[in-house]
Amino acid sequence: MLFRQLFDQETWTYTYLIADIETKEAALVDPVLEQVSRDLTLIGELGLTLKYSIETHVHADHITGTGELRKLTNCLGIVPEKAQVNCADRHIIDGEILMLGNIDIKAIATPGHTNCHFSYLVNNTHLLTGDALFIRGCGRTDFQSGNSGNLYDSITQKFFTLSDDTLVYPGHDYHGHTLSTIGEEKQFNPRISHKNREDFIKIMDNLNLPNPSKIMEAVPANQLCGKV
Repeated sequence: MLFRQLFDQETWTYTYLIADIETKEAALVDPVLEQVSRDLTLIGELGLTLKYSIETHVHADHITGTGELRKLTNCLGIVPEKAQVNCADRHIIDGEILMLGNIDIKAIATPGHTNCHFSYLVNNTHLLTGDALFIRGCGRTDFQSGNSGNLYDSITQKFFTLSDDTLVYPGHDYHGHTLSTIGEEKQFNPRISHKNREDFIKIMDNLNLPNPSKIMEAVPANQLCGKV
């Protein structure tokens, strides 16, 4: 398996490139519009064919590159089943598996950050957690039908039931981290380690964070597959 973690400095967003080395079929997870040229250059250099552009959710902090990627590569745009994105090629359902050659990408419904949030488990080893779980943190729950209790359930019942050595690759990082493991986050994540559901909800309900600077343009654009 070929796996690359790519970063957008302006929005602190990670995009992930996954490919089967033999078939050269590839997928991008959470592409950023301003980084489409970078991503396509890398895909070309590696001799890959982009099959899927996959979203973890309807983002509020950046505009997706999926629409532009579809125009340039004819890839399929994939979004979670409850996402209000009528222009998507497919709405993936919980437990569904996308195949890239011999690589399987399993969709896991992990609501809480938003009500339509999905995460993706690649080859049962690499967990792309989107905005549900960060390294020593987690996504906020105060807009887009977010729910702190649902996020606690997603983390503890979906993520923390996986093997401790499962690699955790988040959708964002604001502190210079690149990856973690399920075992580490169980032990060291201050939002949820040794916290019960009530503790977690109280923490999340008192974050008092400002809205993302791009929320007014990003959400409607992403509901149109990145059309601005």
